[in-house]
Amino acid sequence: MAKPQTITQKILAAHAGKEYVEPGELILARVDIALGNDITAPLAIRAFQEAGGKQVFDKERVVLVSDHFAPNKDIPSAIQCQTVRQFARSQGLTHFYEGGEMGVEHALLPEKGIVGPGDLIVGADSHTCTYGALGAFASGVGSTDLAAAMITGECWLKVPESIRLVYNGQRRAWVTGKDLILMTIGDLGVDGANYLAMEFTGEAIGRLSMAGRFSMANMAVEAGAKNGIIAPDAITLEYVKGRALRPYAVFESDPQAEYLFEKTYEVSGLEPQVACPPSPENVVPVSELGLIPIDQAVIGSCTNGRLEDLRLAALVLEGRKVAPGVRLIVIPATPLIYRQALDEGLLAVFMDAGAVISPPTCGPCLGGHMGVLAPGEVAIATTNRNFTGRMGHPQSKVYLANPAVTAASAVAGRICAPEDL
Repeated sequence: MAKPQTITQKILAAHAGKEYVEPGELILARVDIALGNDITAPLAIRAFQEAGGKQVFDKERVVLVSDHFAPNKDIPSAIQCQTVRQFARSQGLTHFYEGGEMGVEHALLPEKGIVGPGDLIVGADSHTCTYGALGAFASGVGSTDLAAAMITGECWLKVPESIRLVYNGQRRAWVTGKDLILMTIGDLGVDGANYLAMEFTGEAIGRLSMAGRFSMANMAVEAGAKNGIIAPDAITLEYVKGRALRPYAVFESDPQAEYLFEKTYEVSGLEPQVACPPSPENVVPVSELGLIPIDQAVIGSCTNGRLEDLRLAALVLEGRKVAPGVRLIVIPATPLIYRQALDEGLLAVFMDAGAVISPPTCGPCLGGHMGVLAPGEVAIATTNRNFTGRMGHPQSKVYLANPAVTAASAVAGRICAPEDL
C-alpha cells in the first residue's frame, strides 16, 4: 500500500510519473503551464534563444501576458512588451494577452480556464502561487527555469514539506480571505514557511468564495512558501465548470499524511487586519492602528482586483466621497471584471466617489505606473507587498488591507474600518 501523501506530494508525484515522492526529493516534473509576463519573459526569451531553443514544447501551454508595465509607461517598457509580442507571434502561442485582452495574469488565467485543479504550473512571477486556490501546484520560478520549461515542458523541483493551517469559526462582517492570510503571515513571519507548502483547510476555508481563496493562495509567498494550496471542493468545481480548457484532476491529502507542523486559527473574533510598513508580517487589527492619515488608496492587483473585491469596495463607497487630498485608484484585474463592474454600476459608484479607474494592469503594486508615490506619501492598498520603495519613493509608506478597509480609509482620509464611517 502506498505511503500517505499530502495534496502537494500527490500532484508532484503524478507529474513526475511516480506513485510517491518524498519531501526533500529532487524530481523532474512535467509542466502543464509555463507563464511569463512583460518583465520576466524577455529574460526567459533571451535564455531560450541562447540555449538554442527553436520551438516551445507546446504552443497551447506557454502563456505570455503583458500586464506589469502595460499599457506601456515609457520606451523601455514598450521595448519589453515588443519583445514578448514578437516572440509570441513567431511561436504561434495560443495564449498571448495584451491591449484590450490583457488582464493581471493571476486573475486572467483562472478566469479563462487556462489553469485548473491538479495542474503543475510554473511562472516567472512570485505570485504564480495564486492558482493553488484551485487545488493546483503553482510556484514562481526564475526566468532561466521558465526558459527551460518553455523548451522541454519540464522543470526540476525539490518536493516541499507541507504545513497544515486549519481555520475554524464564522467570519465577521468585512473580514475576508485577505484578512485570514494577513493574520497568518503576521503569525508565521515572512520566512515562517520558507520552501514549504502551505495547505489551507478548515470550515472557514470551506465557506470562503473563490475570490477569498485566490487572495490567500496569492500571498503564501509572503510567508516564504513554495506554494499555497486548497483542496478542491464544490465551490472550486462550480468555478471551474464551463471554464476549464483541459481535463483536470482532483487531489486531496490523505488523512494520515505527514506535516512539518499544524496550526489552528479561530477566526470568529477576527477583525480586519492591516500590514504596516515595511513588511507584510507587521500585522495589526485595524482598531489598534491609531491615527494614520493617507494620501492614496489603491483597490486592485492579483490579490484583490476581482469582481467580489470591487463589490465590497462599492458597498462602502456608495453615496460617499473620497476625502479631500486623497487619491483613490481602482484597477479591475481583467477586461471581463471591468465589463461586469461597468454593467453592475460599480464603476459609476467609484466615479461618483471621486476615484480614478484604471484599465487592467499591475500598475502601482510594484511601483510601475498608474499611481507611484512621492517622498513622504502614505498609501493603503489591497496589494500584496509593502517593502520600502515598493510603490514608489523609498521615503513613501504602504499599508496593506482588504478592499472594504481601503475604501473606508479613502473616505475618512485616514486608515479605518468600514464601521468607523
